[in-house]
Amino acid sequence: MDIEQKVKKVVARQLKVNENEIKLESEFVRDLGAESIQSIELIALFEEEFDIEMDEQAALAVKTVGDAVAFIKKVTEGGGGKAQ
Repeated sequence: MDIEQKVKKVVARQLKVNENEIKLESEFVRDLGAESIQSIELIALFEEEFDIEMDEQAALAVKTVGDAVAFIKKVTEGGGGKAQ
């Protein structure tokens, strides 16, 4: 399973939306109905699923599913670990 598929699965599970409705351009809050606490929980789930750490600034920059996929790809292709 690639990063995009994993991100969509995590988002669908956490936000209780149909995975087929999740697009790269979908915004977590506006399009998928995430509340503030759910956005924080999503970041924690991404960290757990991909074994990465996202600092606060990086987490705040992730607004769409595509942002999350791009960030995770960047970190994991760079050898994983903490993202600055």
